This record gives sequence, C-alpha cells and structure tokens, in this order.
Amino acid sequence: MIDSSVNLLVVSAHAADFVWRAGGTIAKYVKHGANVSLVILSYGARGESNDLWNIEGQTMENVKAVRKSEIEAAAKCLGVENYEIWDFEDYHMEITPERMDRLTRKIREVRPHHILTHGPKDAFNPDHEAVSDYVFKASVLSTSNGVRMEGYPTAKQTRLFGFEPHQSEISHFNPDVILDITETYEQKQAAMNCFKAQKHLIEYYGAKALMRGNQARRCSGSNQYQYAEAFSRFLPYVGGEFV
Repeated sequence: MIDSSVNLLVVSAHAADFVWRAGGTIAKYVKHGANVSLVILSYGARGESNDLWNIEGQTMENVKAVRKSEIEAAAKCLGVENYEIWDFEDYHMEITPERMDRLTRKIREVRPHHILTHGPKDAFNPDHEAVSDYVFKASVLSTSNGVRMEGYPTAKQTRLFGFEPHQSEISHFNPDVILDITETYEQKQAAMNCFKAQKHLIEYYGAKALMRGNQARRCSGSNQYQYAEAFSRFLPYVGGEFV
C-alpha cells in the first residue's frame, strides 16, 4: 500500500531521467501520500543538452540555468517538493569517495523503503551504469554498522528498482515490474513537456508508456491499465506468498 508511512528515494543521473523513466510512478507515490525524496546528480549539461548547445554563443552557465528551470517545472508537475541538485559533472560522471559518503548519508537520512534509480545496464550511457553501481554500493554501506557517520544511524536493507533504459532491447532489458501509471500519466506528460532541451524524447516516452500499458493488460488480464512504466529489480522479491 502507498501511504504516508512509505519513504521513496529517487536518484537520477541527469536533469530529466527521473521524468522519462519514472515520472508517472513518482507522481503516483506523491499522490497517495508517500514521502518522496529526489536527488538529481547533474544537470546533464555536457551530454544531454545537445539542442541547447546548437544556440550560438551558448555557455555552460546558461545551459545549467535552463536545465534548472526545467527541473523545477517538472518537479512541480509531479508534485515533488523535496529535491536536491548535486551538480556533478556529467559525461563522464566520476564517483569519488566523498560522493560515496554523501549518498550513503542521504540514504541513512531518508531511510527509504524503496530506492528508484538507473538499472545496471544501459548500452549508450555510461553515466547511467556508473550511477546504478554508485547507488547500489551506497545502499550497502548505509546498512553497515562499521561505517560510522555521526548523526546518521545505520539504515535497514531497502528494495532497489532500476529504470528502464532508453534503448531497452539493445541494453537487454526485461521488466521485472510493470507499474500502472494510468491515474498520473497526464502529470508525467506535463512534466515531459517541460524539457525542451530534449523534446525529441517526449513522443518516444509517451509511446513507451502506452506500450507498457498494453503489456500490463496482457500480463495481468485486467483492462484497467492504460499506461505503465517498467523497472528491473536489483534483489529478489521476498515474502510469504506470491503477489
């Protein structure tokens, strides 16, 4: 059940990743009262802002300013109020020991039941693979009593889910979870429309949500699902019965 007792942490490598890949899911958790925390590691200024760099006289400062305004608008569409932009350099993103400590502290602070981030395989984006590894390792450190951080007690093991990569088949992605976003798809669509720096992806991810909705109906036997998002699991499902 999604309610105010649930803590969800989302870690996005670049400015728009969280919207393309999980915007409907994030909005759904917010809508049902969950505590959603979003960390955006970079603006994607070097590698994911190509349209902006086509403007004559463009500067890094201006690109980041545009991406920041897009993030703010998209977060508002999804209802996310608790978000941080860490402004790492992208393409290629470096994960230092200091950055590992920072995310470990964040996990201990949020104490998430679920972490949503990039899956381990993304054929055309090494930043996404680096972030997947980064989040997994930080989640392990967050549970270790031997990793001492004053003011940040050890966290419990959390469930980790990976975004569907852009080129799914080439990245050998098979969904472990297909999550219905029919009730929040309009919010996702509005959030996607905020990202003019990558407007070529708006139609692509709209079609993807429709396709996953079709698969949700086929796999479940329920016709109520119209739009959906797909995810991988880092760890197996554990429970007392099949769900």
